[in-house]
Amino acid sequence: MLNRAARLLGLEAKASPSVAPDATDSESASWLATIFGAHRGMTGVSVTPDSAMRCPTAYACVAVLSQAVAQLPLHLYGRTAEGGKVRATEHPLHALLSDQPNDWTSAFEFRQAMMSSALRYDQGAFAWIGRVGGEIQELVQIPSPAVSVETDPYTREPLYKVTERNGRQRTYDRTDILHLKPLDGIAPLTAAREAIGVMIVMERHAAKLFGKGARPSGVLTLPKGLSIDALRKAAASWNKAHGSEGASGTAFMEDGTTWQQLQFSSVDAQFMELRREQVIDIARPFRIPPPLLQELGRATWSNTEQLGQQFLTLCLMPWLKQWEGAIRRSLLSADERQTYFAEFLVDDIVRADLAARMEAYSKAITNGVLNPNEVRAMENRTPYVGGEEFRRPMNTEKPGAAE
Repeated sequence: MLNRAARLLGLEAKASPSVAPDATDSESASWLATIFGAHRGMTGVSVTPDSAMRCPTAYACVAVLSQAVAQLPLHLYGRTAEGGKVRATEHPLHALLSDQPNDWTSAFEFRQAMMSSALRYDQGAFAWIGRVGGEIQELVQIPSPAVSVETDPYTREPLYKVTERNGRQRTYDRTDILHLKPLDGIAPLTAAREAIGVMIVMERHAAKLFGKGARPSGVLTLPKGLSIDALRKAAASWNKAHGSEGASGTAFMEDGTTWQQLQFSSVDAQFMELRREQVIDIARPFRIPPPLLQELGRATWSNTEQLGQQFLTLCLMPWLKQWEGAIRRSLLSADERQTYFAEFLVDDIVRADLAARMEAYSKAITNGVLNPNEVRAMENRTPYVGGEEFRRPMNTEKPGAAE
């Protein structure tokens, strides 16, 4: 079945009526491409969620976002009567989110794998919710290609059909699946598919170019009157002696034979500039600033910090809200939602240098916004006795308060 699908995607054979009734070759290829995740773009390159990861820029986009989400602390909080919040460490879900969702997967690995799937597959990422006695005990990721999402025609609730390795299909209720949906229902990699195809073609061109010693081809002119066999032997002898292995060697030619090397065209001369622009084009659907992909053409000392803030606000924060919403929807009951909620800590991303951070802490303590022990907790330091007291400037005291 897979071999036949590959042939159809390559348009090497006609469609079988049992597979796609009343369909043309192109329609059958498109139909099978939807099933197997393959897509042959305008460049003629088939780009799938797996093959796209062999493109360095696409891999970097997925890695930057998935690893950023995975390394951020994720905690379950409980609301207090005073309107504040405390970490709900006593709740069993807290350990699953912040430490280990199952016995063989860490929280970092789980969130990284889920984010990678959500960035590559239009249907998103899925995890099975294992409950014992109504209490959540583990979260296990399900491969995205094995899941199809259907909508109940009456209630509009989603139903998840999972195809197992033996071909059996199981249907799960929405309460049994943690579903991380892509923004707008389209994965960023799908939106960047044509741009990734262009980058792959350019990578192949660069490989062929440097395989020939980073020099363009030339024309070998032989004396007139030679037979076709003689021309073939001369060309084969030349390529064997002065191909990619001996491209920098010295050429010895017989009498009457000349060699004319071709020059780089204007397109070849701007090849590196085109590749740089292609990196930006792939990064657009992911909303990743180019400096985070090692494209430093427009990065300066003055705008690097602003680019980090842009990455958090416009790129990372919408995905964090997707995570928090999915956890609230699937992992908390209606009663628990009144008290508990999950939240990412993004302080490490926006944290400035040490001098600026200490100056901000000093102002917060002086003006009574934070107490010293709260600042020490933010810096992962132990509290001290008396550090829980808030300070206020002398000029903000009421008249007579000093007496």
